[in-house]
Amino acid sequence: MSLPRRALVTAAGAFAAALALTGCGSGATGASADLAPAKGSTAPNGTVVNLSPNQNRVTTPKVDAIAALVPEEIRKKGTLSVVDSLGSTPPLDFYADDDKTVIGVEPDIAYLIGDVLGLKVEINSGSWENIFVGLDSGKYDAGLSNITVTEERKEKYDFATYRLDILGFEAKKGSGLKVTGAKDLAGKSVGVGTGTNQEKLLISWSEENVRNGLKPIDIKYFSGTEFYLALSSGRIDVYVGPNPSLAFHVAQTGETEIVGTYSGGGADVLGKIAATTHKDNGLVKALNGAINEVIKNGTYGQVLKRWGLDNEAVKTSEINPPGLPKPKQ
Repeated sequence: MSLPRRALVTAAGAFAAALALTGCGSGATGASADLAPAKGSTAPNGTVVNLSPNQNRVTTPKVDAIAALVPEEIRKKGTLSVVDSLGSTPPLDFYADDDKTVIGVEPDIAYLIGDVLGLKVEINSGSWENIFVGLDSGKYDAGLSNITVTEERKEKYDFATYRLDILGFEAKKGSGLKVTGAKDLAGKSVGVGTGTNQEKLLISWSEENVRNGLKPIDIKYFSGTEFYLALSSGRIDVYVGPNPSLAFHVAQTGETEIVGTYSGGGADVLGKIAATTHKDNGLVKALNGAINEVIKNGTYGQVLKRWGLDNEAVKTSEINPPGLPKPKQ
């Protein structure tokens, strides 16, 4: 699923050539960006993004009382094995300009957690599916990869929340679209990544429109960055994906805009992103305690600000809060 940055740069060059013909912008995985940002990139809040391997990350002291909550097996090895699904998805997780160092808000939060727990953090990258396979087998201790809390996942995993799950709707600048709910997309052609929570949202919205006598949503499926060319050529009217990566892309190009946001949990649940660990392995309380510590001491806010995600902050970390409901049978 992940690509070396050299391949991404090549893709970016080809993509730029296509843009000369079609007049649009660049990148996003199953809902995020597959093109590496350029030097001098800015986050949505105007912060200049450090793309070098020398991240000068925000750090925080160890807290013995919270570190004592770590299961003995993990405490003895002295490391916290964290997995993400690297797809070059700025500002979540992507390669620095050395082609190998993983940077972004997810690793930054993982390192903060490690600081509080007194553990060395090991970042591992794999496919989305292998995150859960690795958690199941015990290969990885925790997943930090924009993972949404869902009721179905709660049957197998424990969650400690650390960010709001906000979906974005991206369209060409000047489209006139405003998306607040299902009716706004009736009859529209909408791109989405397959197997994602946003796909489930679109399907439910399309069914709602039909029940209300409106046109269904014409759902189009994309992987990688294909959808940006579809947007620029008018083959789709809008794309829905995680707001962090879409907003980051908008800030880079100025050629598209976010025309609406929505909770990743749907209308009835405030969607939340969480550090994920295998159910009942004893680690979730330590993760929760560490996240609440960095929220309290302000380092969490500093990390979100450096990646332009101030608006996705949570006031407190929760263990296993209400998640996205199970699909109706």
